[in-house]
Amino acid sequence: MSQIHPTALVAPGAELGADVEIGPFCTVGPKVRLGDGVRLISHVVIDGATSIGSECTVYPFAVLGAPPQHLAHKGEDTRLEIGDRNLIREHVTMQTGTVGGGGVTRVGSDSLYMVGAHVAHDCIVGDRVTFANSATLGGHVTVDDYVFMGGLCAVHQFSRIGRYAFVGGGGIVTKDVIPYGSVWGNHAHLEGLNLVGLKRRGFSREAINALRAAYRLLFADEGTFQERLEDVAEIHASNAEVMEIVNFIRSDNNRPLCLPEREV
Repeated sequence: MSQIHPTALVAPGAELGADVEIGPFCTVGPKVRLGDGVRLISHVVIDGATSIGSECTVYPFAVLGAPPQHLAHKGEDTRLEIGDRNLIREHVTMQTGTVGGGGVTRVGSDSLYMVGAHVAHDCIVGDRVTFANSATLGGHVTVDDYVFMGGLCAVHQFSRIGRYAFVGGGGIVTKDVIPYGSVWGNHAHLEGLNLVGLKRRGFSREAINALRAAYRLLFADEGTFQERLEDVAEIHASNAEVMEIVNFIRSDNNRPLCLPEREV
């Protein structure tokens, strides 16, 4: 049995799973689907064609499924899809996609979105990510699994953030961040690998050492970047983590990368 507070407004057509809790002064639109065990604490707005997976908890004043902040959007029926077991704190905003961007914004599972985090239209966000307070994505951003986004950081539209990467607090990311990388600053630059995150996630010493060796070669001063990339791919062809970085770089030659700062 679902529990709906008498002050909540649930539109006809909304689909509620088992054991859903909708607290005081929440608003749920007619195209919304809430999975089993979803909890809306109070004053939550779920709008648009939005689906939320099971056992998510949403805190007051979050707005999920509002239209995209995009001048080309003319009210088309685009979607927001949110996975399972997410903790979505106060004032978080996630918006539906645009027709030009594929029509859907996708958010994965088992993640924490702290106060004021924002996921814009057409973003693809993976599983087990953490967005600290006011971390913000522009449109069409891809954030892979296990990424940590520091407080007040912002990611430029169309950027990619690879798996296990770390974006430091206040970082302004205008270029792609390699998997396992750690970036800081305005504009953000690579400070090395996300070693703390790798250790916390249980990566072996051998895997971390291979990543460090590959990183040093990839961002050395000798030769061209393309030559160094090919050297890394040849030397570490059997290492899955290193090749994930190589394949990430090769997969989109049109996007610039966050690079280490050079000493002057």
